Amino acid sequence: MASTAVLYTPEVLALATSLAAYRLDEDLPLRGDARSRSCGSTLALGLAVDQGGRITSVGVRSQACAIGQASAAVFAQNAVGRETTEILHAADAVERWLAGQGDLPEWPGLAAIAAARDYPGRHGALMLPWNAALQILGPTPASA
Repeated sequence: MASTAVLYTPEVLALATSLAAYRLDEDLPLRGDARSRSCGSTLALGLAVDQGGRITSVGVRSQACAIGQASAAVFAQNAVGRETTEILHAADAVERWLAGQGDLPEWPGLAAIAAARDYPGRHGALMLPWNAALQILGPTPASA
């Protein structure tokens, strides 16, 4: 098993601190919350979606470890402009990847937190933004 020094790289810590750029605006109309069962980390996510089904704005409030915050930053940095179906597919792919049932999903920035896959206790934190998005947008395509 990899050491925690490899898990908490300067890139992960930089991502975690970059989350401050995505403040949760009370005006965002779509809201979801997620909690990690393994560590208790929490995340509130706000989204705005245009009539074409594209994400136009993202806001996050997080009380999570660096992995949870970095995952939320990776989500927030890359969600705007994507269709809601892309978000749902990506959430499903991340979950399958963590379970060892697929390759690292093609979502920009995920490689920075890929070491967390070797730490099952961090999977819940890594899934926080994806689970909150699922709460907002609906079930994953595979489970619909």
